[in-house]
Amino acid sequence: MLDECPICADERQYLGWDGQAWTTQSDMKRDGHRNEIMEIEPGLWGIGTEPRFAIGQRSLLVRTADGNMLWDPASLVDEPTIREVVALGGVRAISASHPHFYGVIAEWSRAFGDAPILLPRADRSWIQFSKANYEFYEDEVVPVPGLTLIRCGGHFDGSAVLHWAAGSRGKGALLTGDTIQVVLDRRAVSFMRSYPNLIPLDADTIRGILARIAPFEYDRIYGGWWRRNVESGAAEAVARSAERYIAWIET
Repeated sequence: MLDECPICADERQYLGWDGQAWTTQSDMKRDGHRNEIMEIEPGLWGIGTEPRFAIGQRSLLVRTADGNMLWDPASLVDEPTIREVVALGGVRAISASHPHFYGVIAEWSRAFGDAPILLPRADRSWIQFSKANYEFYEDEVVPVPGLTLIRCGGHFDGSAVLHWAAGSRGKGALLTGDTIQVVLDRRAVSFMRSYPNLIPLDADTIRGILARIAPFEYDRIYGGWWRRNVESGAAEAVARSAERYIAWIET
């Protein structure tokens, strides 16, 4: 076991005030953790661990006629969850928005027949478990028809979003994790190099994120936590939020 997690020690994250702490899947199960799985909209299911674990993030399972995509995998992989996901059609491909959510991505892959893990080549150095079925992409890749992974950069060089063309009743949706952060009023988003340590991004990086998602139509954004969504008018909210952000940092 590592003495210190490189992802936690990086300036974008932090070590706990009492030092580095480790756990295992067995310990989580022993401590009573379980996954709550619920439908969010037709074709989209959320998987979140209870009691709250880590920073309380939840993963998303996008169901399509050509196979399912697991996004930002939850920290717990247990038999009840595997059975329920199998009943929903299993997992054809897996990805994550950024390295803070890589955690147990390899365990999810193994649970579903070594399903391919699609990650941006730009963040390859952050992978801590090398023995898994990784496939690396540069800027965009289509893991399943109707879904597109888009490397946006910003929070990490490889920070990505997942575009779901059929989401929001055919108007399109973006699954963004921390790449484009839905803020608490849910009418806006933000962008940071580090959220806990409050390190901002520069204006050119923000403009780069906007340019990479510009070709895709979307009306809704699903962030990384339950109910942290922009329910409608998301493209306008992103443009408005970026304009506000750039105005403040260039003042």
